[in-house]
Amino acid sequence: MKINSLKQLKNGKAGDQLSLEFSDNRLLIDLCGEFDQNISKIESALSVDIIRKGNQLFVVGESKEEAARVLKGFYLRLEEKKGLDSFDIETELHMLNSTGQKKLEDNSGTKTIAEGGFGVKTRKKLVVPRTQAQKNYVMALFENDLVFGIGPAGTGKTYLAVAVGVNMLMAGKVDKIILSRPAVEAGERLGFLPGDMKDKVDPFMQPLYDALNDFLPGKQTSKLIEDKKIEIAPLAFMRGRTLTNAFVVLDEAQNATTMQMKMFLTRLGQGSRMVVTGDRTQIDLPRGTKSGLWEAEELLKKLTDVAFRYFTSKDVVRHSLVAKIIEAYEEVNGKG
Repeated sequence: MKINSLKQLKNGKAGDQLSLEFSDNRLLIDLCGEFDQNISKIESALSVDIIRKGNQLFVVGESKEEAARVLKGFYLRLEEKKGLDSFDIETELHMLNSTGQKKLEDNSGTKTIAEGGFGVKTRKKLVVPRTQAQKNYVMALFENDLVFGIGPAGTGKTYLAVAVGVNMLMAGKVDKIILSRPAVEAGERLGFLPGDMKDKVDPFMQPLYDALNDFLPGKQTSKLIEDKKIEIAPLAFMRGRTLTNAFVVLDEAQNATTMQMKMFLTRLGQGSRMVVTGDRTQIDLPRGTKSGLWEAEELLKKLTDVAFRYFTSKDVVRHSLVAKIIEAYEEVNGKG
């Protein structure tokens, strides 16, 4: 097909092709990738041919408009100094193929929610939802006081929730961020771990620290934690508190018991928002113990003030192999 495409270019059949011109040749080199590997991935995913001539790219094929949007989106990313690696390419193309939908508008990555786009502004970067489910989830986080994000690992449930929390803290919409998760794995072994209580618990909280460090400079994160503007604590530490003017996230909620979930949800105070995230397929509770996430979903799904947003393997934004692994397990369990 490449030979035919080159012939079309030579014959000047403008209707069979789209031409894109890029002003910065250095960025064009980064866009194409080493040995044009980025271009090859786009060609393979969208069944098009892309030919480079000088500072122009010519796209040939039925999906040429879609490929052009992808190319312009990646180039815009490079212009904004966001970088572009093979993982970014694979993730974007995977989302296109999985959802059957076209790429977000070219400028979606440059607008925040407040500006009518889908980006979430944090101190370190602009976070852009990559799938329709993620977009719906982010909008729900801004519009509702209580949101449940349910779906498999790698779909951005906690990551996006923390990003919105940081955004609201920066904007003065909340006074603090509280991040929590059940320390189920600790169980009776907690006492055998070295160090004080913080040393024992922190390993289970590390994913929450990782998300924060993606959105805030390290020194600022430490200062906010020191000033109690950010709290990261096991679910058990929430008992007896009333959480006012706070953005509260409960992660790994499938490992909360019914009583723990009720306790957490009833901590909601004036001016606060809560987000509950979990994966119903990864329950680590003892056999016979019902997941509080399951019961909360059954009891609250009819309430109009509570938003439930669901993710599938098609929304996985980690390595493309992760989605395939999840789908394989779902098929074995009769959920595929």
